Amino acid sequence: MRKPYIILIGSASGIGKSTIASELAKELGIKHLIETDFIREIVRGIIGPDYAPALHRSSFDAYLTIRDKDRFKGNSNGLVNAGFEEHATFVIPAIEKVIQRAVKDFDDVVIEGVHLVPGLIDIEKFKEEASIHFFILSADEEVHKERFVKRAMKIKRGGKHLEYFKENRTIHDYLVAQAKEHGVPLINNKDIDCTLRRMLTMIREICKIMIFKHSVDVLEEETNIILNKYGGRIVDVSYFLPGFGEPLTRKVNVYNPDEAKRFINHLKKNPKRKKDLEGLYELSDNIHSHKICAPDEVSLNKMINELDEKGFLFKEEILTKTE
Repeated sequence: MRKPYIILIGSASGIGKSTIASELAKELGIKHLIETDFIREIVRGIIGPDYAPALHRSSFDAYLTIRDKDRFKGNSNGLVNAGFEEHATFVIPAIEKVIQRAVKDFDDVVIEGVHLVPGLIDIEKFKEEASIHFFILSADEEVHKERFVKRAMKIKRGGKHLEYFKENRTIHDYLVAQAKEHGVPLINNKDIDCTLRRMLTMIREICKIMIFKHSVDVLEEETNIILNKYGGRIVDVSYFLPGFGEPLTRKVNVYNPDEAKRFINHLKKNPKRKKDLEGLYELSDNIHSHKICAPDEVSLNKMINELDEKGFLFKEEILTKTE
């Protein structure tokens, strides 16, 4: 029996998480879509402003309630983050109660909001009973600013709200850092369709183990096909070395095209690093395997066909084991 989907989507205000959450729920046929702002309002009705002043401010100006501001002299970002963290901490226990109820009732749910902070919300305790997926969305500063202004005007929160873009950007950077520290997938929300494909690739786990045969020089083209064109993911790489009973396996989880591009550029700028990798490829006669994943069966099949047409697959022996 399939476990219920619990999908958490966090980001700073104005990144586009509400749009992504709505489209993802529609794609997966999930009827329960909850904003953490609504959960916060319920908690506010229980805990008054005298006891929790940070809770009764917005996420981006909760720092105004910090009592010991002096310890943040010269560290305005630290002050904003401290206020935001205190604000979110009051909401997270209620979010976890919602998750517990969804698991108990075997209900799929998408929860989105700024209060979903990696490291503060404990998703490990739900993993045995639910298919739980946590994502943090990011955006380049100029893109964020443009979306932030549009959102503020759309919900008629101009003026004061627009004055706090700097604080929202600080929260964005804090969430990005927390995602990296705690191993939460970080997705640059450049385009709705691309973001959805990357998330679906991790949620649906539509994968196949394939045998490749190619040189290091075509890594850029291979990753471009898998990651950019089809929104896929590369999980693990195994090299078949002569004299070894078992392949040499390296754990990887590459879904971010920017990360792959940085790696390729690093090889180009560091001849020794590239030569070392080429040596490993040569030892295995350029034969290695990947588990490749896609957002759906159609995309996976198209991806495999294109990799085959490019001559990247080892035709004499292709593992077609579906994971």
